[in-house]
Amino acid sequence: MSEFIVHTLETAPEDSKPLLQDSIKAFGSIPNLHGVMAEAPAALKSYQVLHEQFLNTSLTPEEKTVVWQSINVEHGCHYCVPAHTAIAKMMKVDDAIIEALLDQTPLPDEKLEVLRDTTLAIVRDRGVVSDDVMQRFYDAGYNRQQLLEIIVGVAQKVMSNYINHFAETPVDRQFQRYVR
Repeated sequence: MSEFIVHTLETAPEDSKPLLQDSIKAFGSIPNLHGVMAEAPAALKSYQVLHEQFLNTSLTPEEKTVVWQSINVEHGCHYCVPAHTAIAKMMKVDDAIIEALLDQTPLPDEKLEVLRDTTLAIVRDRGVVSDDVMQRFYDAGYNRQQLLEIIVGVAQKVMSNYINHFAETPVDRQFQRYVR
């Protein structure tokens, strides 16, 4: 049973109010996840910074989607899977990529498949990734910078996925059509 509140500007702790204003500027409203995180201003601020930093990586929109959704699906996040489906569509990611990630079927591009495999190896093996996985990642054309950028995505998704699990964050209306 969740006892978490989805805060508004009126109910949020004082230190979270400017952070929620930032959410409104960025998204047009306060995503329910941000409303839940507002309970702890440090959590909301950390998440916002990680999100911004991950958006600023060298990864393409397709690659960001692969990292995000691979983790969301692996963690079974009821909130982030539909939210990032909507985000992927806004980023104009090919529907074939989106569907393959959701269905856990082969991606239409081998390089993206290697990225998914590497991301999942990092998550499942808690960062202790085999030399074979690493070599395949580098052979696909990725580099050390992008490996570290995946870790930024993992940190962001661990925060949101775990918080959504125990807070039972309600899925926002605009993401509802992507719930499976």
